[in-house]
Amino acid sequence: MATTNLSLYDSESIPNASGYQFGIVVSEWNPEITQNLYEGALNTLLKHGAVTENIRAIKVPGSFELVYACKQLLANKELDAVIAIGNVIKGETEHFTFVCEGVTQGIKDLNLQFDTPTIFCVLTDHNKQQSIDRSGGRHGNKGIECAVAAIKMAALKNEL
Repeated sequence: MATTNLSLYDSESIPNASGYQFGIVVSEWNPEITQNLYEGALNTLLKHGAVTENIRAIKVPGSFELVYACKQLLANKELDAVIAIGNVIKGETEHFTFVCEGVTQGIKDLNLQFDTPTIFCVLTDHNKQQSIDRSGGRHGNKGIECAVAAIKMAALKNEL
């Protein structure tokens, strides 16, 4: 669980994103959480110069489907970074564990398979309140943090 505000960062240290192209894949499951994460990410990309026409956003049914959709976006070698946005809240079964492990490993695998970074913006919380706290609540918005990471990784990709 986050103990700091995820939305706090040094704005001056972020590269200008105007020349970069981004993909954002958003899970439709728990939309009150994922929409907040998406808005935080999108607004942060735009704040740092990204152009709306250079941001491609798509929706998928759930977090498990994020990996497939990210892979399809990554096949388009024009993108500089992809952000995978989802939310999994622990229930009474092992489904939580399987989905979290699958998505985590899948996104890790995409980062090894492709030369374009995929940013992990999947909240894996024990209850809905924790997700609310991390998607615009008392701990800020993880979407903002992930957009900052996407911009920095896009800059790194283009430097190397």
